[in-house]
Amino acid sequence: MTSPAEAAHAPGAGPDLDEQSYLPAPEETILRMRHQILTGRHWFDALLEAVGRWRVPEERIGDRHYRYLIGGDAFDWLLLAERLTGEALDLIPAGECDALLFQGEWPAAIEDSEFIERLGPAKHSAHLNYLYGVLVEEALQLAVEEDIHKQNRNRPWGHEEDDETMFERVYGKPLIELRAQYYEETGVMLGDPVSYPDWKEFTYWLFRTRLKRQDKARVASDTRKGLAQLSRMELAVSERRHGATLGESDFAARYGV
Repeated sequence: MTSPAEAAHAPGAGPDLDEQSYLPAPEETILRMRHQILTGRHWFDALLEAVGRWRVPEERIGDRHYRYLIGGDAFDWLLLAERLTGEALDLIPAGECDALLFQGEWPAAIEDSEFIERLGPAKHSAHLNYLYGVLVEEALQLAVEEDIHKQNRNRPWGHEEDDETMFERVYGKPLIELRAQYYEETGVMLGDPVSYPDWKEFTYWLFRTRLKRQDKARVASDTRKGLAQLSRMELAVSERRHGATLGESDFAARYGV
């Protein structure tokens, strides 16, 4: 169940990474993290504190665009972890860093309650939004794509293939119409090709749109499909989602479906 603190920052409440104006600038946060590691604190502890203190929702470093906050309330904390560890590669064991960023494996055991405390209720709630609204949504899309492919492959010779796309099956409209609706609602025109940060924004918007369009039974069914696909993909989700319990019942409680 979502705690009262999380509910205050649930979708629509607009959690803001800059809600605490007293938090330091990025450079100060990075220097503090490095200093803590140099003086003996475990690098993962120092990293989590830096994540909790961070207040910039997105930034550009060289040619790389980091967008940590998706759709105003979905927080990709591992992307921020990638940014922060990049500033301390000389202090962090390379193997442990790679395991965190690429396999979602934590280098130290931390209780879920402590992880929530480190991030703060707003960031943790936004972290859950990212898990459900981006990662599970992407898995749902893949699962439906595979279903359509299997159905077409099993059709008798000479039978026309099903022209229904994944977007039509899940969201009720072809991609071109969804992109147009996205532009009407957000004012953002997706490029061609679409950058990955923009595609994650679009995916999260699709998730929110699906919740509004589908009835509760359909939302529950699609959520089960997405969660099952995510498990089959073997993305070490049990490690990736520390501080969260992903499941149909938790999803229903969180999003009221």
